[in-house]
Amino acid sequence: MTKPDEPLQTEFMFDLSPSIDRFEDAIDNEREPVDYVPDGDGGDWVPPIRSVPAADRESFIRLALVNGVGPRLLAGLVDHFGTASNVLRATLSQLGQVPRIGPKLSTLIRDAAQSDLPDRVFKHCRENGVEIMIAGDAGFPRLLSELSDPPVMLFVRGAFQKNDQLSIAMVGTRHCTSYGRTMAERISKALSRYGITIVSGLARGIDAICHRGALETDGRTIAVLGSSVTDIYPPEHKGLADEIAERGVLVSETHPFSKPKAGVFPQRNRIISGLSLGTIVVEAADRSGSLITARHAGEQGRDLFAVPGQATSRMSRGCNQLIRDGAILIQDAEDVIDHLGPLVEKASLGEGNVVHHPAELQLNEIENAVLQAIESSPTDIDQVISTSKLPVPRVLSTLSVLEMRGLIQRPSGRTVVRR
Repeated sequence: MTKPDEPLQTEFMFDLSPSIDRFEDAIDNEREPVDYVPDGDGGDWVPPIRSVPAADRESFIRLALVNGVGPRLLAGLVDHFGTASNVLRATLSQLGQVPRIGPKLSTLIRDAAQSDLPDRVFKHCRENGVEIMIAGDAGFPRLLSELSDPPVMLFVRGAFQKNDQLSIAMVGTRHCTSYGRTMAERISKALSRYGITIVSGLARGIDAICHRGALETDGRTIAVLGSSVTDIYPPEHKGLADEIAERGVLVSETHPFSKPKAGVFPQRNRIISGLSLGTIVVEAADRSGSLITARHAGEQGRDLFAVPGQATSRMSRGCNQLIRDGAILIQDAEDVIDHLGPLVEKASLGEGNVVHHPAELQLNEIENAVLQAIESSPTDIDQVISTSKLPVPRVLSTLSVLEMRGLIQRPSGRTVVRR
């Protein structure tokens, strides 16, 4: 098969020492390590794994836990052998016939069937309230499953909700200015009040501010980690992480006993953007790691927004460059909502409110009551009046407003339908 997209190439590169101190410095400096190569580059393209048979679940998890087997390589193995169980039963010579499987990795895969790591991971997850989700599970986020390179296994603290598909990622520098702090807090709180879930990476600076902004307005937030969901990085955010797990979601591809590896933090950025309808870069220098997330958003076909900054500020160069190159300039939450398109799947916000388009979040109480009385199929205006329990003149005038906003259309003079 022909691979649909060119391999992801990074321009954020630097030398990485194998020492853990240097790796943490790399994380703090928000740059992508030179040896980060997306899993699966090279060879024939194989469709990503979208679901796993129940009978193959344990073998699939065992295989996914093998060090060096990422989403694309895992897909290649399952495509070659048919099931994960067959992969674990394969001989070294059979494994060696799969592209990009060398002798060392072949041995690790062969030994996975007898490894005690899966049992230790299962036990740790049970004791710490961590759910293991794999591709195709009922609760697996739909926006992630639509990616060309979706994660095949997630470790989750908290619980995803259906309204989390109304989500926006907010990222930025760890070394934010007072202006960046103000804009991050202002926009995250406003989006949260509209019912939008805030997605970020729990890093110092802009990320933490956006998570807290959502929590302070009783909203939902999702933190995507490069570390395990039970081994929080940075350590000073453990309290924030616990609060997010109670009122939102902590999620990671990294299992609890994994050692820090170069590439996991840039790689997790694709999940931050992948969980979201769009990504906002609040404040970023010209070599900020936030630009990696921005690039992923563009490659995933998601909206990309940037907050403008002073031309003389080093910490605004990244955002200003994104705007110059086509990102959408925003100044407030309303700018974001105005640009978002209709949802692939309608979202329920509770109390009977169903959202088909993010612009519906800006409606007032009367406009929303009229809209909720309209079906996705042609609805008679008399039925709208009866369901909304509003005066006839008010309903008719509101229908005109909703039509001008592009939220409904009139198939005939007596009927209306939601878009």
